[in-house]
Amino acid sequence: MRSKKRLSNAAPVAMRMALAAGFLSAVADRFGLWGPIGTPGVAWGGFDKFLEYTATLLPYLSTTLVAVAGWAATVAETVLGVALLVGVRVRLAALASGVLLLTFAIAMTIALGPEAPLSYSVWTAAAGAFLLAQERTVACQESPVAA
Repeated sequence: MRSKKRLSNAAPVAMRMALAAGFLSAVADRFGLWGPIGTPGVAWGGFDKFLEYTATLLPYLSTTLVAVAGWAATVAETVLGVALLVGVRVRLAALASGVLLLTFAIAMTIALGPEAPLSYSVWTAAAGAFLLAQERTVACQESPVAA
């Protein structure tokens, strides 16, 4: 019984950390912090490459709107990553993360087909974010201190 309680307490924290790490790592890659393009494990290596990818996902947008979308996604991932990492407004951050990830998954599926969002576990991350938002709601209902 105690191990089940420990797991139920650890799972939301693990989900928060995983989502935060994913968001912040992607942002770091956009700014070349993981190394230049061509370095193993680096997807973008710079913001220009990231904007090229954004244009691939959103081909119907003008260059200006692609830049706006790229920056908006970057700001959102940074804010949500930090909020999840430090535990600020977790339910709201988790819900917003789920919406953001669901948007990414749909855009990737339409533009690239189903393999890319499945291989990058975007659908899974979105589901995890929504579960985290629900978990926080349940925890808040059970204990006023958890709010």
